[in-house]
Amino acid sequence: LQMSMFDNRNTAALNMRELDANDLVSNIVNTFAVKVGQSGGTITTQLEADDPYICADEMHFTNVVFNLMDNAVKYRRADAPITLHVRTWNSNGKFMLSVKDNGIGMKKEHLKKIFEKFYRVSTGNVHNVKGFGLGLAYVQKIIEDLKGTIHAESELNIGTKFIIVLPLIKTD
Repeated sequence: LQMSMFDNRNTAALNMRELDANDLVSNIVNTFAVKVGQSGGTITTQLEADDPYICADEMHFTNVVFNLMDNAVKYRRADAPITLHVRTWNSNGKFMLSVKDNGIGMKKEHLKKIFEKFYRVSTGNVHNVKGFGLGLAYVQKIIEDLKGTIHAESELNIGTKFIIVLPLIKTD
């Protein structure tokens, strides 16, 4: 599915409709909580967006959030249980979503490249994380197709936070 997003077309065929992003995020977190719990971790939410209505493709938006949370589990630290925090809020007339973890994090020079297709941060002699480096490129493509932005903040051995900004449905 993610590979198909990168064919010669510029935009994905999205089934756009009005979504309550708080409800969707809550459902994704509830589904994902089992996986986090199996690894001995915890997941918390702060659904603070007073206006959570966005126009998005439900399947692809779900995949985006799931992808970010799945990366948090994949790149967790061996010495600490994972803590994952998912938050929504409104700012400047936009819908905001953050996914924050206490994982292995990454250096600034890697942070600039993580949304590039096939880019994977080298983790030394650790080969326990499988993948092709397409997940975050897919995430960025979907968010851009939804007229939004995504960026990441990270600190090595502290964790990573992804912040998504999406337009709200105008109710003028």
